[in-house]
Amino acid sequence: MTQRLKKSAPQKVTTRAHKLRELINYHSHRYHTLDLPEISDEAYDALLNELLAIEKEYPQLVVSDSPTQRVGGVILKKFTKITHVIQQWSFDNVFSPEEFILFDERIQKFSGRTVSYMTELKIDGFKIVLTYKHGQLVSAATRGDGTIGENVTENIRTIRSIPLSLSKSVDCIVEGEIWLPKDEFERINKERASRGLQLFANPRNAAAGTVRQLDPKVVASRRLDSFIYDIAQLDTPLPETQEHELKLLRTLGFRVNPNAQLCKTSDEVVAYWKRWTSQANNEEYLIDGVVIKVNERNIQESLGYTAKSPRFGVAFKFPAEEATTVIENIQLQVGRTGVVTPVAHLRPVRLAGSEISRATLHNEDQIMRLDVRVGDTVIIHKAGDVIPEVLRVLTELRTGHEKTYRFPEYVEACDGPIERIPGEAAYRCVNKNSFAQLKRRLEYFTSRSAFDIEGLGPKIVEALMKEGLVANPDDFFTLTMGDLSHLPGFGEKSAINLITAISERKKIPLSRFLTALSIPHVGEETAHDLAQAFHTLDKLSRASEDEFQCVPGVGGVVANSLYQWLRNKEHQALLKRLLEHITVMKEKISQKNSSLFYGKTIVLTGGLTTMTRDEAKLRIRLAGGNISSAVSKETDYVVAGADAGSKLAKAKELKVRILSEGEFEQMFETL
Repeated sequence: MTQRLKKSAPQKVTTRAHKLRELINYHSHRYHTLDLPEISDEAYDALLNELLAIEKEYPQLVVSDSPTQRVGGVILKKFTKITHVIQQWSFDNVFSPEEFILFDERIQKFSGRTVSYMTELKIDGFKIVLTYKHGQLVSAATRGDGTIGENVTENIRTIRSIPLSLSKSVDCIVEGEIWLPKDEFERINKERASRGLQLFANPRNAAAGTVRQLDPKVVASRRLDSFIYDIAQLDTPLPETQEHELKLLRTLGFRVNPNAQLCKTSDEVVAYWKRWTSQANNEEYLIDGVVIKVNERNIQESLGYTAKSPRFGVAFKFPAEEATTVIENIQLQVGRTGVVTPVAHLRPVRLAGSEISRATLHNEDQIMRLDVRVGDTVIIHKAGDVIPEVLRVLTELRTGHEKTYRFPEYVEACDGPIERIPGEAAYRCVNKNSFAQLKRRLEYFTSRSAFDIEGLGPKIVEALMKEGLVANPDDFFTLTMGDLSHLPGFGEKSAINLITAISERKKIPLSRFLTALSIPHVGEETAHDLAQAFHTLDKLSRASEDEFQCVPGVGGVVANSLYQWLRNKEHQALLKRLLEHITVMKEKISQKNSSLFYGKTIVLTGGLTTMTRDEAKLRIRLAGGNISSAVSKETDYVVAGADAGSKLAKAKELKVRILSEGEFEQMFETL
């Protein structure tokens, strides 16, 4: 300790601590006194934690007015369906105190008097609906689409906090959340890592995946837990308030979250939300907001429901997860079409359950808009399945040593200069055949979305390129056992397997072939639209630019890019060489009449368990459906797998119909 006290603080650390104190005090005043926060609680906490770390290492920097001195230390074949007796609703969301105040004003105006609210933590788990007859558990169902769920009774029976019999012989339907303790989540992931299995992204994902296991023994081996929060139906009169309903649930034997609080004013509700926004991470379960319900049941019943949600309650969500860190460098990443994207290399920071060391800066215009510089302290943001991005620069923490970033004239990965694409914010390599760009194209050619050649991953592709064995896509089909035998890590068996895998992919549908070619602006969905319109490569190759533009979903930019690509002599030579080795099959025509997906726009989100994402896309296309990567008002269905993120939230906001994986499969059974 004596040695630490004597340790001298570098001037730049002293300056950093001073600037942090000023910035934290400013935001503390905005948050606690003015109720006008400018940054999220998470970003504020990240700044405070950095100051705490500095003061711990250099105690002599602690001053009496430091903000750190005012805070404390830191085996079924498949699941059958269950039709819900009571419709399963989803609460509407609010995201700020101002939005909640508007909700409160509507409630007060309707009721004509002051109402109280029951505030409860919104557990980020897996919703369950339990049915009891004469006090005995008879069924447990997932939420599904709110009308039909999946029967997971045998799995739920393994959860110790779910009573198999109640303290009273009543008929009731109750609703709650299944969740996985954080320490159990870590144990499961360590076990999966040791077995070479894919890790769960977070406890919610693990809980959802566990509940939907076909083998109840697997469920029993994991320490799932529950909180029950609502009585949907009871064979005797329901309690007169939500507060007494929670007490009755405890009396019946259910585990009820102990942190519910009765609030008599909207200010008390906001204070409850603020408190849990900052301390939610201290609990052993995930919390993503608080649920606010009118306490008085007679007012609840008078308010009723909209088509999707109760009018008497709302989910008061926490801010999207954010953190602060420092940009240590900015580098350009070269894509397969030659577009270069600036990527911020960050001082590693924990965000959304994982360590983040890179974030996209999108393009030059975004860098200029944010005024991002190397050395800047920034707020980074990640919500759901969105790639981490730089949200804001904390210019108040600048020291004057930060360096402005300028796009270079020469990029090594491009083997030459770069140029800005006319009319766009992006830059691209002038040399279209650089090693890095060619490597990305060849990797994509063999990827699952294209030729799907097993065993031809990025490392093998790079090794083949460095050995001079592959320089163009058609070279893959000329490889021999002798070519592979001397490569590092290749024995006779692995060489045979790769040659066999390549041979098995010499027939390919037109849509996947077009995807594999890396034609600028022609992605997976556009390739499918083109294949459906022209059916064969010959017809497509002879089409005019105007004919391309007549294809739904193909605009002028795409049509021109495709037309020019097909007229390029190098590309024509490539196609000729490829066709000497492969057969491009006529595209299957989508079903027209009997398909429930024909003409519909579908978005896939989250992890699927019974099929791959590519298999799901193929089934949709063959059924005449269209696949989109973004949820909008034009979206007809969102298929939500495990750990569905922001797309699912957007679908709920726009009231788009959400399908579980089971419901998605069931709709195909009607074809």
